[in-house]
Amino acid sequence: MRDFVSKAEALMNVHVSYRLPKNPAVEKDVQHHIEKLEKRLQVFRPDLVHLKGMVEEVSPREGTSVSLNLRLPSGQMAVQNAAPTATSAVKAAFEDLLQQVNKHKDLLRASHKWQRGRRGDNTRRGAPVSEVPFEQTLAAVFPATISADDVRSYVNANLARLSRFVEREIYVREAQGTLAPGSVSKEEVIDEAIAAALSDNQEKPEKLALEPWLYRQALRAFAELSRGDESNGSAVHLEDSARQPNVRGSDEAELQFHQPDESITGASVIADSRVATPEQIMASDELLRLVASALRDLGSGPREAFILYAIEGFSVEEIVAITAQPAEKVLAFVSAARDHLRKAPGLARQFQGRFAPTGAA
Repeated sequence: MRDFVSKAEALMNVHVSYRLPKNPAVEKDVQHHIEKLEKRLQVFRPDLVHLKGMVEEVSPREGTSVSLNLRLPSGQMAVQNAAPTATSAVKAAFEDLLQQVNKHKDLLRASHKWQRGRRGDNTRRGAPVSEVPFEQTLAAVFPATISADDVRSYVNANLARLSRFVEREIYVREAQGTLAPGSVSKEEVIDEAIAAALSDNQEKPEKLALEPWLYRQALRAFAELSRGDESNGSAVHLEDSARQPNVRGSDEAELQFHQPDESITGASVIADSRVATPEQIMASDELLRLVASALRDLGSGPREAFILYAIEGFSVEEIVAITAQPAEKVLAFVSAARDHLRKAPGLARQFQGRFAPTGAA
């Protein structure tokens, strides 16, 4: 018999005993399910949560038995499952326990609506009883919200990705005609988004929702900056030059890296497979331009939903937080964009066999 105390759960009290031959795979599965369970118990104070478990090999015929006992500040839950293999028994036991936890939390959320009566009490049963919701009790704990340091840390690590998203939005909006060319720069949008994220004038979400929330600030910055340009965006200044301005005025930017007398070493001629070649970068940019051009006729809703889902890699729940659209509408937008791209003549061969079936978003 071996006892196992979870190292990852430094706050929540966890104790699991094993009565079977040592199996690292089973212990890893148990630890994985404990981490999933901890995410569902964040509303409780960790020092008041106790989980005890037993993994026991009954017999070669009956397989393995798993029993779990979870004590919370508001109640206690217990499950027991048996399966031919230890992995199946662990999975079934934790799934049953998660279902009980979800039902228990639903009851706690509605506890202030309960109507209690006493024997011999002549008061009307339907009279409202004042109860404090569980979220307002001392046993509840809430996830930390986003702070200014969290925003700075994310921007320092992911500024390049946010910049690419803003560049794509500027290109598409200018191609659609909703944004005048050159009226809004990438730096202005990023500055507005970060300034809004650092300000104290709006409510901040939890830390887990930092990235979608920052992308939503970028879309709001587009709306604010384009709204300020609507007053004179269509005006034509007759005194302005029609030529494109030459910002650099010389070739110094290219020549400063050219040294005629420098020697060529082996490091200069060995290809780095971790970095994309200029041809691959150009092909990727051209493909994104084709996608943006094909989605031009669909409107901003399907285009934004498809880019966030297929290119930026956000989930449907995160896109709901970014665009403030319901999940059903986001799925409809993504499906409409996929169908439109399938029929686009320049992209039909590029994505042949790579699209998931419609509605599988």
